Amino acid sequence: MSTNNNPYWELTIGMFRTGILGYGGGPSVIPLIRHEAVIRYRWLNDDEFGEVLALANALPGPIATKMAAYLGYRERGTLGAVLAVLAHILPTCIAMVALLSAVTFLSSSKVVAGMIAGVTPVIAVMLGTMAYEFGEKAVKGLGKYAGGGFFVLSFLLLETVQIHPAIVIMLFLAYGTVHFKTVSKLKKQRRDKEDSA
Repeated sequence: MSTNNNPYWELTIGMFRTGILGYGGGPSVIPLIRHEAVIRYRWLNDDEFGEVLALANALPGPIATKMAAYLGYRERGTLGAVLAVLAHILPTCIAMVALLSAVTFLSSSKVVAGMIAGVTPVIAVMLGTMAYEFGEKAVKGLGKYAGGGFFVLSFLLLETVQIHPAIVIMLFLAYGTVHFKTVSKLKKQRRDKEDSA
């Protein structure tokens, strides 16, 4: 336990530091939490920290938030847990609000609009090239008529019937699997006949 007269302040500052300095997800923040909990404030010793970390890993949810909640609860009960979690996630929340504000501000900028307008044709060409290459592979694998027929069918399903693209993709993947297995069997039978002849 901490010997400081203001444990709420220690929890707030300690967990705020882990939130603002931690980068790269929960596991990368654990050494920072260990430094605050074991070395700086001595809320736990190394063995206790290891046991709590193992338990936190076994439970669902973000590990760093669970550790902050446990440390806060251990030091000052429910209020300490709430305070520690809020202090830990506050830097991320502030960063997200700041980034969203910057995106909103920049979206009305003529310079950014010009950059987007310059990139849009490049993206369109890249998507067109990718679609052409996929189409070429489909025609080579299925033949001209089947490839063209499936193109028309997919267009009708997406634009006329308005089926969700994920469902259309799943349907064609399922067909592709059956088609591939059928073609493989036919080729194998043909080879067997040629070998036996």
